[in-house]
Amino acid sequence: MPRTRTCLALAVLFAAAISSAQRGAPVPEQLVFTPYHATGIYDIGDTVGWTVTPGPVEPTYAYKWTVRRNNAAVLKEGKLDLSSGQDKIEINGGAPEMIYVAIEPVANSAAANSTDFVGGNTGRNNGLYAVGAAVAPAKIGLAAPRPADFDSFWSEKLAAQAKVPINPALTPVQTDTPGVEMDTFVLDALGSKAQGYVARPTKEGKYPALVLLQYAGVYALNARSVAESAAEGWLVIDVDAHDKLPSDPSGNAPRNYPIVGNTDREKSYFLNMYLRDSRALDYLMTRPDWDGQTIVLMGTSMGGQQAIVLAGLRPEKITAVLASVPSGADTNGDLHGRKAGYPNWPSDDPEVMRTALYFDPVNFASRIKAPVLAAMGFIDTTSPPAGIWAALNQIPVAKEPLPMIESEHNNLTPRKEQNWDARSKELLGILLNGGEFKPNELK
Repeated sequence: MPRTRTCLALAVLFAAAISSAQRGAPVPEQLVFTPYHATGIYDIGDTVGWTVTPGPVEPTYAYKWTVRRNNAAVLKEGKLDLSSGQDKIEINGGAPEMIYVAIEPVANSAAANSTDFVGGNTGRNNGLYAVGAAVAPAKIGLAAPRPADFDSFWSEKLAAQAKVPINPALTPVQTDTPGVEMDTFVLDALGSKAQGYVARPTKEGKYPALVLLQYAGVYALNARSVAESAAEGWLVIDVDAHDKLPSDPSGNAPRNYPIVGNTDREKSYFLNMYLRDSRALDYLMTRPDWDGQTIVLMGTSMGGQQAIVLAGLRPEKITAVLASVPSGADTNGDLHGRKAGYPNWPSDDPEVMRTALYFDPVNFASRIKAPVLAAMGFIDTTSPPAGIWAALNQIPVAKEPLPMIESEHNNLTPRKEQNWDARSKELLGILLNGGEFKPNELK
């Protein structure tokens, strides 16, 4: 698929894929992988490995496997042999890296139809399995140097936006959630308008703020979930990733937005997206119903990407960041032996790669002052885990990595993300009640 169509397809189908994966039945698994380390984390020099046994569904294919460093450089290949009841896949962990192993079905005979492959653990039901491991992940560094003028570029943009009056326009929204009032908002930002939902309890008072950032695609936002969060006691700001009404499933947002302006930092679609996020934060801090203390940023995939970026852009007021499988990190990874993911900018275009560094979360991370929870799927191909580790490793304050060793991207394997669901819910309860997020740091 051409790279422009790859970006377009991901953006268009992302929301539908999440809903479909959550509704669908579990995919039958013909293989079971038991890691040598239950945590999935190894030291340099350790033997990284898995014992492979037949799954609850009897294997009907042969399998070949490929071990790749950071899902890029091939390190080792082989075939599974389960004739004795088990086999193993192993390799030496030689450097700070992510190990990705693809286990692919092979037809048992020339007459077999490879399109009939079913099963797997990647959420695709095409017979593909994958396992992943981290080797000394706290030492995974930047793939490419941070631009020397990165801070000045963004300081100038924020200063220019500060001269633009916010001019908030609110329109009431009916909600059937008791005890909640909700509006849409439209705010003037630099070069576009920030739009979304704002909701709060109807009872007079001052409330901690929860800022929600949105995953990839163009779609209507979920007003009910915003209202439900407000009913818990939050002042909620849900920011649309695009300049459109949050109830509008399309607006004027281009479906191929990830590639818009990707050769010029002044024209990149992500420039105005990030500035809209910052403008929503400006507005939040003018509201008399904010408690003046707590601001939690939360998002998944491109929403997690925006949460990390906003925490770096505006570190002075952020209390906590909760980011699940944040995308966009390590945009130059393909040039340095690490497979990059969304927004899938072409690594063979030098202008695109130079521009990407100004929108890459890893380059905002060193500015963050709030504790960060970041979940990463060890077999995630949309938000590759090496980039997430690289971003976390730039954060100068306490942070909590949350490894999900069996998880592909959240839209593909939502049932493998229970640890994120539980920990993020726990932290939201703590922060809502005035408590402190004390990260469980990697040992």
